[in-house]
Amino acid sequence: MKKLLNFILYTALSLVVFVVIYLIAVFTVPAISMPAETVSDKNITIYILTNGVHTDIVVPLKTADKDWSREISFKNVIKPDTNATLVAFGWGDKGFYLNTPTWAQLKFSVAFKAAFGLSSSAMHATFHNSLRESSSCKKIAISREQYLRLIRYIENSLKMDSNGHVINIKTTANYDDHDAFYEARRRYNFFYTCNTWANNALKACGQKACIWTPRDKPIFDKY
Repeated sequence: MKKLLNFILYTALSLVVFVVIYLIAVFTVPAISMPAETVSDKNITIYILTNGVHTDIVVPLKTADKDWSREISFKNVIKPDTNATLVAFGWGDKGFYLNTPTWAQLKFSVAFKAAFGLSSSAMHATFHNSLRESSSCKKIAISREQYLRLIRYIENSLKMDSNGHVINIKTTANYDDHDAFYEARRRYNFFYTCNTWANNALKACGQKACIWTPRDKPIFDKY
């Protein structure tokens, strides 16, 4: 019995120490910035977009280098709008995306699996006609070479089938009429969240970013 109690106390103490260290890191490490690259030909516009919790990377739907609509098809959304000019990508835990319509409906099992990397991931893609800059939407000008790197980063985050095509997730858990979900690579966890993915996307294309962050606010503080 004594050994069991000691084990429980040790486990509880270890958990408390982990949480304290993690929270300290969450609110200090993101303050360390990665500077933007210095380039002259910034002729491509991207955006970062947040709903207050989660960050999306928004890119042109079609350029000479990439037509996202060939894979991220209008056919996969509820109400196709072929006038869309932008597509937003948001990586995250598949369970969160598909089984948690609102925070009030969040299940412990979903949160636990996500936190400890026990679930798979998904890419949420949303079509937009246009975006207006605000505190939750920031415009960023990048070069063609930087955009090519961003394209590769997003492509490498998507899981492909045996024929090299993205895998649409058939679901009714859409957020609106213009979005769809796709199978993605990696697993969500305490240290690699949806915002970590977005922050890494900015680093991949040479933009201002945090050295690491699990939250959206530190990213937007850079802009």
